[in-house]
Amino acid sequence: MSTDTLPPHVPADKAVRLPYFAREVVKDCPQETLIPEMHRTLGPITYVTNIFPGDKPGWLLTGYDDTMAMLRDAENFTKNGMGQWSQSIGENWLVVPTEVDPPMHDFYRKALNPNFSPQKMAAMKQDLRRRATDLIAKFKDRKECDFINAFSERYPIYIVLDLLGLPQERMAEFLSWEKAMLHSNDWEVRSGGVRNAVNYLKAEIAERRKAPRDDYMSKIFEFEAEDGRKWNDQEVLGHCFNLFLGGLDTVTTMLGNIFAHLARYPEQQRELRENPDRIVLAVEEFLRVYGPVTAFRIAAREIEIHGQKIMPGDYVSVSTPIVNQDPKLHDNPSQVRFDRKAAHVALGGAIHKCLGMHLARLELQTAIEEILKAIPQFRLKDGFELGYFVGNISFVPKLELQWD
Repeated sequence: MSTDTLPPHVPADKAVRLPYFAREVVKDCPQETLIPEMHRTLGPITYVTNIFPGDKPGWLLTGYDDTMAMLRDAENFTKNGMGQWSQSIGENWLVVPTEVDPPMHDFYRKALNPNFSPQKMAAMKQDLRRRATDLIAKFKDRKECDFINAFSERYPIYIVLDLLGLPQERMAEFLSWEKAMLHSNDWEVRSGGVRNAVNYLKAEIAERRKAPRDDYMSKIFEFEAEDGRKWNDQEVLGHCFNLFLGGLDTVTTMLGNIFAHLARYPEQQRELRENPDRIVLAVEEFLRVYGPVTAFRIAAREIEIHGQKIMPGDYVSVSTPIVNQDPKLHDNPSQVRFDRKAAHVALGGAIHKCLGMHLARLELQTAIEEILKAIPQFRLKDGFELGYFVGNISFVPKLELQWD
């Protein structure tokens, strides 16, 4: 987008194309380079011409307080259709509960929260451990692995597929759809991934309508919305799509980011090996520094932020990797410190706090525990050059590790 085509309310000096949203692989760790640079050079609000997939524009907030104020303000900011998932294939369902505003959001969360409570997730601990140790057993004696392919892509997907009652043997296919949806800047590729996932989920939902099974997907049919009304097929689809999308990518991404860090900082790897009781806090600090997702709200009416006019329909970012490094909130924010106990928005905030946050934390904690137990001190494989994908989800596409 050139400055001549900027909307009238956007000053040219507030508009910029940022390398962080280029959706390409870069050599240097963005959490240590691009993000600190943005905090040094940008103001609290900037119009970024390539912030949304397909190089679409929106406003970037860099401050934690501004972001939290927006997350709490459901009147001025909507999530309705924010990801443009159903719109991209000519449909109009919402991702449940992620794209839904109050009051419907409240009904959905009332039905969903008990199913993702800390107690329910803790009961899955042995399943998580079994899935992790089964995967680790396949590569631990090889003294090397491509961590993404061998572990981080597979482990969280097993869990979500188990939950939804979907076939593990189709994992490679599901992964290809997920990558098309979340890692491409080409709108046609992205829409193709959405269409594949949606058509598949619709068929699975229809089968369970006819013959319910003992799985979570069948259980959703009994969930209630307003006045005790049972969820309709669009709502069931919107929720299954949410689990499919979030469950297949976010923990995978976090694991890659965490283990790349531990390979690069051997002293911190040793610290967790010698003090496994620090893993729970370490996960929070990893979420703060390496939380990968830039999501959005849409302005519902004309408002002002730091004197800048925002018009209805404008996208405003909830950029967790950037906000979590707010230097007003954290001393030396790009540095990982396991004793920091710092606030972060990696799992969202206010009413839209991540539904699966207890599961995600448990998955990360269990993976770190089991890998550090099973594999000796690891490092980046000799000759391997680590690269980082930058965009709405920041991750390492490949991570070759070795150990003695």
